[in-house]
Parts: sequence; C-alpha cells; structure tokens
Amino acid sequence: MGKLTYENNVRVDFEDRALAHLQLVITIKLRRKESFHFTWKDDASVGNGRTSVWIHPEASLVFKYYGSRPPQLNQAWLEALAYTANSPAGLYLVPEPAEPTQSHAPSDTTHA
Repeated sequence: MGKLTYENNVRVDFEDRALAHLQLVITIKLRRKESFHFTWKDDASVGNGRTSVWIHPEASLVFKYYGSRPPQLNQAWLEALAYTANSPAGLYLVPEPAEPTQSHAPSDTTHA
C-alpha cells in the first residue's frame, strides 16, 4: 500500500500499482504546466466521503511506495487515467482495464 501526500497535510493510501499509474499521469500533466482536480473516494476510516485537491505545478507531492519493486505499467490504464485527467471533472481512479493482448496472425509460409 502506497501513500500520496499533498501539500504536507493531505494523505491518502493507494495500492502501489495504482499509485505508480497515478504518479505517471500526474507527472505528465505537471511537466506540461497543466493544473487539474484530483478526486478520490475516502476510506471508511475517514468517513466514506470523497476528497478533491487542486493539483498544480507548484504543489508539494510525495509518492511513497512500500513495495521494493516498481510495478509493470498497463498502457490501457494510463490512457484511461489520462482521459479523466484531461476531462472537466479532472483525474480520478478508474478500475484497471485488461491489457490488450497482442495477437499475431500465423505467417503463411506456403506459396501457391
């Protein structure tokens, strides 16, 4: 379980895998100097509500991972998260979609 800290006072837990995907999407937006809302559902321990923060290039963000290895990234999930980040509602965690499988057509080695 990883932790995102925003402006030294808002802390939220995400699974390391989700946090790695969120970090990449957030970093891409901030490198472009784009600001956006980031909204998540709160855990039952803090009331089951939701929290929304304004992410901007000057914001203080810390991504803390508890696992020792970086997770493999799912391109389809990155694209889905980027889509939400670029929407008027802003970034929010969507379920991880299945990674598209690469299908290889059998090569035809016979010639007529």
